[in-house]
Amino acid sequence: MVTKGTGVSVPGAAALSQVGRLTTLAWDVLRGTFRRPFQFREFIQQCWFFASVTILPTALVAIPFGAVIALQLGSLTEQIGAQSFTGAASAIGIVQQAAPLITALVVAGAGGSAVCADIGARKIREEIDAMEVLGVNPVQRLIVPRVLAATVVAMLLNGLVSVVGVLGGYFFNVIMQGGTPGAYLASFNALAQLPDLWISQFKALLFGFVAGVVAAYRGLNPAGGPKGVGDAVNQAVVITFLLLFLINVVITAVYLQVVPPKAL
Repeated sequence: MVTKGTGVSVPGAAALSQVGRLTTLAWDVLRGTFRRPFQFREFIQQCWFFASVTILPTALVAIPFGAVIALQLGSLTEQIGAQSFTGAASAIGIVQQAAPLITALVVAGAGGSAVCADIGARKIREEIDAMEVLGVNPVQRLIVPRVLAATVVAMLLNGLVSVVGVLGGYFFNVIMQGGTPGAYLASFNALAQLPDLWISQFKALLFGFVAGVVAAYRGLNPAGGPKGVGDAVNQAVVITFLLLFLINVVITAVYLQVVPPKAL
């Protein structure tokens, strides 16, 4: 369908409008972070909430994920006669790719969905409108603490997933495939470098921020009624997943071009 006299399709214009409003909300969150008064108590409560609903699922997902990567790479390196590099390949893969993605997916699926439902319920009960009438900025009061909490917890969980994933890979490679403990650790030390950890933490920071902003945006814009809030929660999770994988591809491509691999 095309609007008269413009030649612009309605679905395309609606999509661009959604992107623009989402970007505006992200910018408002960044500006609200440095404005007073900062809702410190709300921030601590949201950090505790995100941590309580994500720590156990994240650790449980990290163990089999690290095991699968270690077993698959161990089998592949055995076929090509490069068993000594199993530790480096699996550990770098877990730290650079698996850890931030697992963290972001769990944060978006468990914490982000709850944030979207909470904000959406406040919206349909007209609490958000009442705050605006009273002169209270809902973004600074409600959205900023939740987005910052998602970002901080995502960075902390990224470290947890990295440690658990590497230990899980080590266990399954040494115990299940008969690998050498010394070779596993030596290869990791030989090929891994500090920028691998920095890019992993940067991904976790960005992924957590995106998950929080998308959840808040969909919560602020439900279709109407309880069913609209449920639909907004589903949309928030799906949109977040798509954005995270797209952002991960871009960041990884730029990182591999900018940071040279460590020489043997």
